[in-house]
Amino acid sequence: MDSVVTTKGQIVIPSKLRRKYGIKSGTIIHFYEGDGEIRIVPITHEMVKSNAGFMGTKGKLLKALMEEKKREREL
Repeated sequence: MDSVVTTKGQIVIPSKLRRKYGIKSGTIIHFYEGDGEIRIVPITHEMVKSNAGFMGTKGKLLKALMEEKKREREL
């Protein structure tokens, strides 16, 4: 699938991919750069929830992340 970059540096994520990965208006997208390519990863609530506990912190990191995001939204 292809997309064209606008003069503002914006791209359109095809609807098929948005549906598949749960990307909606306001979804945060993280960009990774390496080995000559750019990878984008949507940071959805489901993704955060599915990764909760993998570091053995019993949810402390998730709570801290959610509190930080709440503070950012208030700004």
